[in-house]
Amino acid sequence: MGTKFFRKILFLMGFLVIGTLTVKAQDKKNMFNPVNTSVTSLAIAPDARAGAMGDVGGATEADVNSQYWNPAKYPFNIGRAGVAVSYTPWLRKIVDDINLANMTGFYRIGDYSAFSASLRFFSLGEVFLSDFEDMTINPYEMAIDAGYSRMLSECFSMGVNMRFIYSDIKYDYTAESSAGKAFAADIALYRLGYFMAGSRECSFGWGLNISNIGSKISYGGDDNSEFIPTNLRLGLNFTVPFNEYNKFSVAADVNKMLVPTYPKQETDESDNDYEDRVQRDYYDISPIAGIFKSFYDAPNGFKEEMQEIQWSLGAEYTYNDRFMLRGGYHHEAANKGNRKYFTVGAGFHMSVFSVDAAYVFSTSQTNPLDQTMRFTLGFDLDGIKDLFSTRRR
Repeated sequence: MGTKFFRKILFLMGFLVIGTLTVKAQDKKNMFNPVNTSVTSLAIAPDARAGAMGDVGGATEADVNSQYWNPAKYPFNIGRAGVAVSYTPWLRKIVDDINLANMTGFYRIGDYSAFSASLRFFSLGEVFLSDFEDMTINPYEMAIDAGYSRMLSECFSMGVNMRFIYSDIKYDYTAESSAGKAFAADIALYRLGYFMAGSRECSFGWGLNISNIGSKISYGGDDNSEFIPTNLRLGLNFTVPFNEYNKFSVAADVNKMLVPTYPKQETDESDNDYEDRVQRDYYDISPIAGIFKSFYDAPNGFKEEMQEIQWSLGAEYTYNDRFMLRGGYHHEAANKGNRKYFTVGAGFHMSVFSVDAAYVFSTSQTNPLDQTMRFTLGFDLDGIKDLFSTRRR
């Protein structure tokens, strides 16, 4: 196979390991030991608004892209219906043809519930395989989901997503090999409350989203199935309006991958014993059992379990509900992936459409996420309907 193919495949099977050059492995307690999953593209933030706020979205104000972050937010959306398209040129410091495209839409039914759906397509571009009769392939990963959310009270809502996952990423392109398929679900909660701070009516929200609860994924020709990136997200958001035209929001998210940690080989352990333990403690574990196991199976105990928690901070300034400035920071422990970066971005919203952009500044010069851009174009279907109605008059 060509070197370009290997470079892309290695990324897909473990983009959580980027930035490893800054990690020192001499100390066993600090050895590089990321959480391994398949279909890693499901963990990439799709939209520019959250991407500009350090990948924060569990409890931020509802928007059209809530499907990925917390679908329970949709009933609180001001708009009746909307559609958004996002595009991210991914890892441009390594290759020039990896990208993520995402389309999301929602429709509110009455005042208390909403339907939503999204399509995610992650492309690795064109890959030349010299070992397979000079074959050219276009590997990709795709996810299609649909969700329903409903307000259970004036300040509390719940949402669910159902997802089909298709991964055409595999090492062996022989007749026995085939693409992987999996089904998953998200369960989400959201609460938004208001309180007075002096003369200002402020809001405080929290959100919980357990995403990608579902089957393992297997590729033809491989006896073992891989875990998909099941994730627990908890978010908080605090919004203060300064006056009629200006408001400021501060948000935070914490994430924990609900996937077992891949076992590490002990110094005095033979290769056969280690392979048996990996099979027993990792590959033979069911997805649900893996969720519970993920809270206590880190080789170095509680300290390493805490290192598996990622956290993000973000802020957003809004002027007249039209213009937004955003910034944020994302942190991941060095021995779990070392994704540490600052983000900035801006948004411009009109009654009919919106445009958002985000940019990543990595704190590590060796991090290929540095200089990553995201773009989102959104459409308010109510605004479009009103626009055409006005023209008819």
